[in-house]
Parts: sequence; C-alpha cells; structure tokens
Amino acid sequence: MIYKEAERKPQIWFCGAHFINDIYTGFLNPIMPFIAEQISISMPIATIILSCSHIFSSLMQPYFGFFADKIRKRALIFWGLLFTSIFISFAPAANNIWLMILFIIFGSLGSSLFHPQALGLISTFSTSDTARNMGIFIACGTLGFSMGPLLSSTIAQYFGLNRMPFLAILGILCALSMFKFVPKFSDEKSISPKINLKQALIDILTNHKLNILNLIAMLKSLITTSCSILLPFLWKSQGFSKFQIGLAMFCFLFLGGIASLLSPRFEKKIGTANVFYISMISTCPMMILFMLTYKTLPAISFIIYVLMGFVTMFATPITMSMAQKVLPQYKSIIGGFINGFSWGIVAILMSAIGYIAQATSIVPVLVVISCIPALSSVLVKELFKNETRLN
Repeated sequence: MIYKEAERKPQIWFCGAHFINDIYTGFLNPIMPFIAEQISISMPIATIILSCSHIFSSLMQPYFGFFADKIRKRALIFWGLLFTSIFISFAPAANNIWLMILFIIFGSLGSSLFHPQALGLISTFSTSDTARNMGIFIACGTLGFSMGPLLSSTIAQYFGLNRMPFLAILGILCALSMFKFVPKFSDEKSISPKINLKQALIDILTNHKLNILNLIAMLKSLITTSCSILLPFLWKSQGFSKFQIGLAMFCFLFLGGIASLLSPRFEKKIGTANVFYISMISTCPMMILFMLTYKTLPAISFIIYVLMGFVTMFATPITMSMAQKVLPQYKSIIGGFINGFSWGIVAILMSAIGYIAQATSIVPVLVVISCIPALSSVLVKELFKNETRLN
C-alpha cells in the first residue's frame, strides 16, 4: 500500500503538469490567423512560424530524453514548464515578428524539456498497467492541449491579444507547486546513467519495430498538425470568430484526449492491431465527408471534424507504451522520438504544405494527407508478424 501511494503521488503530479504544460502548446494555432493579420504576414509565413514552434518543441526531445535518462534530478520538468508557460504566453502580445519568433522558440524548447523526462518517469513509476497509466498521462496532455485553443481564443476575443501574458501565472504556480510536492527520485527508481547517446540512437534507429511505430506516430501527427494549423485559416476566411475557431479545435482535441483514455480498454476488447487499423484508416473517409459538407452543412462538418480528433489519437498511448517496451532502457529517449521527433519531422513538412495549400486549396490538401495513413496501415501487420496471436 505504501509503495502504491509512493507510485500514485508522482503520477498525479506528472499528469497535472502535463495538462498545464500542454495548455500553452495549444495556444497559438486558433489565433494565428488573427496574429498574422495584426503583424501583416501571409498564411505560408504564419505556417512556417507555427512549424518552428513544433520543430523546437519536438526535434530536440530525443536529445533531452538522453539527459533525462542519465540524470537523477527532476530539473527538466520544472524548467520546461516554466519556459513553456512564460514565453508562449508572451508571444501573441509581441508586435515585432522577430520578438514573437524568439518567444515561440524559447517556449517550445520548454515543452521539449518537459516531455521526455515526464514520459520516462511515468513508465518508471508504473508497476502494473503501464498502458493504462500512459493512456491517462497522454490523455491529460491532450485535454490540456484542447483547452489551449479555447482559452487563448476566449482571451483574444474578449480581452485582446495584449492580455495573453497574464496566462503565464497558471504555469508558474504549477511549476513552483511541483518543486515543493513532487518527491525526489530514489536511486532504485532512477534510470541507469550509464547510457551512451550514440549507441542509444543506433539501437533505436536500427530497430525494425520501433521504426514502424515512429512512422505510425509521424503519420498520425501529420493529420493532427495539418488540421490544427490549416483549418483556422479556412474558418477565418469563412467569417468565423476567434472564439468559434477555438471552440472547434477544443472539441477536436478534447475528444482526442477521451480516445487516449479509452484506447487501452478497447485494446483489451478488440485487440491492439484493430486499434491501429481504426485510427489509421478511418480519417480518410471522414476527411472526404468533411470536404463535401463544410460549405453547405457546416454543423455536420463540425461533427465530422470532432470525430476525426477521436480516431486520430485513438492509438497514441498504445503506440507509446509498445515502443517503450521494445527497448525499456531508453524510455525517455524513445518517448522523445514518439512524442517529439515525429512531430518535428511533420513540422518541417508543414512549411511546404502551407505554400501548397495557399497555391491550391486547403481542404483538398487535407484529403490527400489523410489518405497517407490509410495506405500505410499495411505496416501494422509488420508489428505483429513474429507473434502467435494479436493482443
């Protein structure tokens, strides 16, 4: 009982901090069309700026994960949350584009500091149902990410972009509380510091199963990122307000968080492979339905869009827990790859996708993107080809 309590306490704090941290990571997408209008930049330029946010919050995660697996201190989760909350909150109020980019970079690096160590420690403190605990942790982050658009769009709508810096107070208070209440990690719970970064990267990048899981994570993040960055510009052109756009994104991401909570239960009932198939295949027909309804039946298109959030994130916790079990000695680094590196690669692609969407049209581009995971679902068989039965 004492051990379970010692396990539960840090998990609660990690999940709560994940919720708060990811509120800030969801701030910019719904209000970026209005920030772009304020500082007179085009949609492709705004897309590049948002891509930079994802790049700095994602591509560095494996590197920070390496340090998280070596050190026995809690420093990364505290400083990460502080950087994210302070700098992202100040970014929308910056009238100078270069100052705004600087704020976004530092805030994104904060998120990159926080995630790998928190992901690794959630797995470390799980003695029984790792998939369930990982699902709760990821769901808390997704729910926080869903609250970000609603909160930022509400403040922007009714108080103005210049009031956004006051929202940093929430993250600062959470970080200070964690520093006081999160227990220090004992030697038994710390991951061995004898890890060579070069060897770790070789082990991870040459592992066939991990390569497939990384690719699946990348394809799913491509759907989420494309919808989050491009659709606000579409809705703004249709006359929707900041709050309406933020509400739509909130519902999309909120249902994604619910999916992360429910997916371990569905995994036990329908099997792991079927969870992957549902998540990868269903977004394509749903995006086609969205294309057919967004002009004439906006309420129906809204429902379709929200359901896409559910199926897109349905397999997220299972992907993470499966990946960490392949090479458990690199939990934080693998967390950085699945949760970070995949998003960073997608962010680089988004810079080009933004220009293509500007030159052609947003929705057809999204339809083409949604077909890629569906066509790649054949890779799921590779994950289980050496197993006698699918779990």
